[in-house]
Amino acid sequence: MSAYRIAVIPGDGIGKEVMPPGVDALELAAQYYDIPLTLTHYDWSADYYVKHGKMMPADGLDQLKDADTILFGAVGNPAIVDDHTSGWGLLFPIRRTFHQYINLRPVRSFKGLKSPLTALNEPGANLDFLVVRENNEGEYCEIGGRMYRGEPEEFAAQQSVFTRVGVDRVMSFAFELAEKRKNEITSATKSNGIIHTMPFWDEMFTEIGARYPHVARTQWHIDALSALFILDPQRFDVVVASNLFGDILSDLGAAIMGSIGIAASGNINPSRDEPSLFEPVHGSAPDIAGRGIANPIGQIWSSAMMLDFLGHADAANAIIAAVDTVLENGISTPDLGGTANTAEVGAAVCDALVKP
Repeated sequence: MSAYRIAVIPGDGIGKEVMPPGVDALELAAQYYDIPLTLTHYDWSADYYVKHGKMMPADGLDQLKDADTILFGAVGNPAIVDDHTSGWGLLFPIRRTFHQYINLRPVRSFKGLKSPLTALNEPGANLDFLVVRENNEGEYCEIGGRMYRGEPEEFAAQQSVFTRVGVDRVMSFAFELAEKRKNEITSATKSNGIIHTMPFWDEMFTEIGARYPHVARTQWHIDALSALFILDPQRFDVVVASNLFGDILSDLGAAIMGSIGIAASGNINPSRDEPSLFEPVHGSAPDIAGRGIANPIGQIWSSAMMLDFLGHADAANAIIAAVDTVLENGISTPDLGGTANTAEVGAAVCDALVKP
């Protein structure tokens, strides 16, 4: 078996701090389960931009295209580079060039991890759902602009683009996931207020749902759906949403788990003919960067998601079981009420990782 080629991009802020524990867990699981890996590290970041005037070299995407997957930390250091410059100079081009049109964000309970929602801390309460976010179009398109900057008549225009191809493929992916789970799917919409794109989204949901007659369908307006994520999150199994709505809902899902610091995601190209990218949800968190207190679990979980995507569910599950053990033993960073630092939590996860 040839080695999987993994591109590692820590990026900015706490991405540089959580990546080492993420890599440590990945490499240890790979050792235990005989998974050959070749890791190539890249220093592309806001610091790279300051030195070179760009977030990655001109041939950066060419350097990544032969990787099997990409393990990513975070992007953004607004103290030295505008957020839109850093994001559109590194992460968004990767997502779009490699057709990573699925953003998959799991939400689940961990042993020993208390949710801010008291109902989820009752015996038998359990979270286990997936947010499937459209990742290449929707509200995050580049079409638009600004005129008359600084003048009284200044304006900004931003276009949303929903294509039949784009909506079909993300919804089909979500329905196929639902078939493998509980045969239940929920769609996020706002067709009572957004007159063109959201009715189109609803029509596509009905049309594509007809291909999956055994999957029970519900749809909620995004405001009511956000409330239900707080009031009754256990009702959900697979939630499909546009780029913007999916981004917001999945961060909310992370919060009800206990901390955005533990949440993981995959930017997935389902065809697998180009690399997919796995990253924690938390971002670069410049307010705590450099203090050594960032939660590495989101990065570690992202490593597990990557292994699962590569076909090694046993190794991925071993990492998740180790995270469960560490949290159940009360070892956590300050965002979860603990006193351990980033490195200590990472080391504890590796110590808890059990050989098959």
